[in-house]
Amino acid sequence: MPIAEINHQGLYYEDSGGEGPAVVFMHGFLFDQTMFDPQVAALAPKYRCIRFDARAFGQTVWDGQPFTLYDTAADAIGLLDHLGIQKATFVGMSQGGYAAMRIALKYPDRVQALVFMSTYYGVDTEDVKEIYRSMRNTWRDVGPAPLLDTYLMLFLGNDEDLRAHWGPKWAAANPHNIWHAKNNLIDRDELSDEQMRTITAPALVIHGMEDQGIPIMLGEQLHNILPNAKGMVRVPEAAHAANLMQPEVVNVALLAFLERYVPVSA
Repeated sequence: MPIAEINHQGLYYEDSGGEGPAVVFMHGFLFDQTMFDPQVAALAPKYRCIRFDARAFGQTVWDGQPFTLYDTAADAIGLLDHLGIQKATFVGMSQGGYAAMRIALKYPDRVQALVFMSTYYGVDTEDVKEIYRSMRNTWRDVGPAPLLDTYLMLFLGNDEDLRAHWGPKWAAANPHNIWHAKNNLIDRDELSDEQMRTITAPALVIHGMEDQGIPIMLGEQLHNILPNAKGMVRVPEAAHAANLMQPEVVNVALLAFLERYVPVSA
């Protein structure tokens, strides 16, 4: 089992290997690195696909302490160091996108390109934060049962196969892990327009048109603020996890972006 000791964590990762340019995938809240199975299958013949389980999720051996998106960013960079990779394209979905923005701001020399899926650069309003705190508390005090259908609908819509796959995983999640993972999102720092305009790597924004968790308008705002944005992909019939619900649409757009801005011959 590939575990790298990084930042005092046992980071579980998978690396497709090969000589192609590196692409690092960072998953969203409640998911793990396997959410990018469809993308890795499409990209691995040309690109070196690397993905890892963020703290509190999947098979990563986490120390159980509070963490922030900057810790996730440092874990990603530490993984690159562990693998001897100087630069990579970072693909971040939702929570992973928040971390990718902070990588771009803190470690710009390690970024070749950026792909933001189902994410945005703002912070939640206080009333939304209160809803999330209530959901966090419910998971801790009662368990996930009252919340599962809400999360499944927000993230996966009515896709029965995806719901059947992810629902049991989420039901088995450790409440302690969810508590800290949720705090990591609720308490994230606000990134200013000025900061976002300093992110100059080529960027692609991908967003589900039926995303109720992060409405597509916020994805469009992200696209509009990035000075080197190369496209906004609106994925039809897709809720929050657009890359799982419409993998063909996402993969075509992702490959086209990489082939133009991160060519294999480079």
